[in-house]
Amino acid sequence: MLREKLKNYNVILASKSPRRQQFFKDLDIDFTIQLKEVEEIYPKKLKGKEITEFLADLKAKQFENLSENDILITSDTIVWLNNKALGKPKNETEAFDMLSSLSNKKHEVITSISIKSKNYQKTITDITTVSFKELTDEEINYYIQNYKPFDKAGAYGIQEWIGFIAINGIEGSYFNVVGLPVHKLYKALMEL
Repeated sequence: MLREKLKNYNVILASKSPRRQQFFKDLDIDFTIQLKEVEEIYPKKLKGKEITEFLADLKAKQFENLSENDILITSDTIVWLNNKALGKPKNETEAFDMLSSLSNKKHEVITSISIKSKNYQKTITDITTVSFKELTDEEINYYIQNYKPFDKAGAYGIQEWIGFIAINGIEGSYFNVVGLPVHKLYKALMEL
């Protein structure tokens, strides 16, 4: 349906995430990938969804010369725990610390999507609450060694081994936790 709806547009996905790229393929969207380096720095006063909305919009601002039929899509995801954003871990120690902090707790996964054209800009956000069981150090180390979750907010992928063994509850969109609230993206693109 989206392929037909967007046939006169050049859809640009500004994301190197293989999960987001797969979602676009699965939604049957014709798209190209364009990447621009962005330093993901945000004002410290921002909280929760303010952070992801700011960063999704910051990524969109890098694309200034959109043509009439371009639709640019950028997004950002964080894990929000104890009033603090967990981004992507830089190394094994950070990954271990993040997963240890998520152990036996609930956290939020927040994703914002910016949809931008020459004369239009909209940002949509989705929040999913995820509950983790208590994790042993052995389980955390096994996951880090075998899955190298350094490209994932909060140091985990729900669709991987850790999701199978550790997540005992989810409220909201599963796909948002994977990396994109596809139901909200679909609705926004159908309304264009």
